[in-house]
Amino acid sequence: MKFEGNASLLQQKMAASSAGVARRLAVMQALNLNVDDAILDIGCGAGHLLEDIALAVGTNGNVVGLDPSETQLAAARQRCEPLNNVQFLCSMAAKIDLPDASCDGIASIQTLDYIEDVGATLAEVGRLLKPRSSFVNVSVLWDHFKFHGADEALNNLIHEAFKAHCYHQMLPLELSGQLSKQGFGNIRTESLAFVITQRHKNSPAAYAELVLANFALGQGVDEDKVRAWQSQLAQAESEGRFGFTSFPVLTLGTKL
Repeated sequence: MKFEGNASLLQQKMAASSAGVARRLAVMQALNLNVDDAILDIGCGAGHLLEDIALAVGTNGNVVGLDPSETQLAAARQRCEPLNNVQFLCSMAAKIDLPDASCDGIASIQTLDYIEDVGATLAEVGRLLKPRSSFVNVSVLWDHFKFHGADEALNNLIHEAFKAHCYHQMLPLELSGQLSKQGFGNIRTESLAFVITQRHKNSPAAYAELVLANFALGQGVDEDKVRAWQSQLAQAESEGRFGFTSFPVLTLGTKL
């Protein structure tokens, strides 16, 4: 799934929502940043986390945002324009144009899910990290990313179509083992799961609904069924029986 065009705009709105703010706070705490640190954000998107990190490491620190989408990087450059300690790379994550052991920390939020060869990316992360530095990743248990309130068969149709949007449905269950194989230690996981019962402008549910609807249409699901699903969610919300659940997992590992 490429975050270009409308998908890019929806991703940016989700990142700016209450769930995105909470997720970035958890990542910032796990990175345990110091002034003057050099940090890489893999899959930086529109730069929300980059901005937070750049402010934390100070003007003598260095932050690099990597993303394969020029659309996302353009938004990130605009967001971080007032900051003088942010650089950008338009690149995939398996081969990054940075020196060995040049990073005091690396973060990745909901990016590895979309990378087919996770092992190659983790090997690159290991190459770039200094000893005893941390890698912080957030990926979603997509089997638990679900809307509630619509007709069950219709709801399942939309969610089944959405499974094609990324390579890995349950990556957090495998990531600890993969990090261990790459020489990481002190590995721990933390649940960032949440439940949403409203679709207001600061709710990730409002934007996730549009993402699923657009993706289902792209997968060939009949438009009448997609619109019926959305109408049923709206009706469920008006009757107080709407829900949206998501289960992001933060995984932290230390390069030994």
